[in-house]
Amino acid sequence: MSAQRIALTFRDELNRLKRPLRLAAGLIVLAVPLAGCGTGALWDKFSKKDDQFVDEPADKLYNEGLYLMNQSKDPKAAAKKFEEVDRQHPYSEWARKSLLMSAYAAYQTGDYDTCIGSATRYVTLHPGSPDAAYAQYLIAASHYDQIPDISRDQGRTEKAMAALEEVIRKYPTSEYATSAKQKLEGARDQIAGKEMDIGRYYMKKRDYTAAINRFKTVVTQYQTTRHVEEALMRLTEAYMTVGVVGEAQTAAAVLGHNFPDSRWYKDAYNIVKSGGLEPSENKGSYISRAFKRIGLG
Repeated sequence: MSAQRIALTFRDELNRLKRPLRLAAGLIVLAVPLAGCGTGALWDKFSKKDDQFVDEPADKLYNEGLYLMNQSKDPKAAAKKFEEVDRQHPYSEWARKSLLMSAYAAYQTGDYDTCIGSATRYVTLHPGSPDAAYAQYLIAASHYDQIPDISRDQGRTEKAMAALEEVIRKYPTSEYATSAKQKLEGARDQIAGKEMDIGRYYMKKRDYTAAINRFKTVVTQYQTTRHVEEALMRLTEAYMTVGVVGEAQTAAAVLGHNFPDSRWYKDAYNIVKSGGLEPSENKGSYISRAFKRIGLG
């Protein structure tokens, strides 16, 4: 074998041996960071200490919440303190108080759904508490404050009425019953206004039967609202239009008897007179009975 051929053979053999050496070296280099990451994560896992959470005294948290509510005027921050009382000391008297304060704080921020949830929970857990009346009132007030205008659906108004009636029924001698009665009248007036709005719409469409049904609802269910005078006049108008003159005369007579100075009575009187008639009350009419039932007429 020539010297040149021997040299080439030796070089090939040397290159063959270098390939696994380079691969092994690369693997070692690659393994170093991987090993470092792995051992670091494991080390962190085993060496990391859990955060130590120390319960704070219930009265301290509660009083901090009161301070944030009354002095700092920060009901959102106050609510967090009250929630902590309930979380850390769930069966304490402070937790009961904090639950009610959480409802109040939510009401102050306009978070009505949270207020209703907390107050409902309070009434459920503590029905015999002296503060249960206030919790029930917060539920009603939360619904009441969300009453929409009469152009929209009045489902929220109906919920407010039901909740306010609950306050009056369950806690008739409480200080909240008086306020609930006032709010209830406002809610009833809103429902009556909605009925009138729909009734006037039907009158424009000349759907007098549908209109009468709406005005009838106001007269029979919402006699103490400010809308009843117009409702009686509209009944006079609608009944005269469809030829039911007896009910028209009764509506005008009841309106004149109960609201003699009303501008609506003047309109009702003129409508009846235009037909050659006079207002005359039929005591058997549902209109007359509706007012007798509540001591009017």
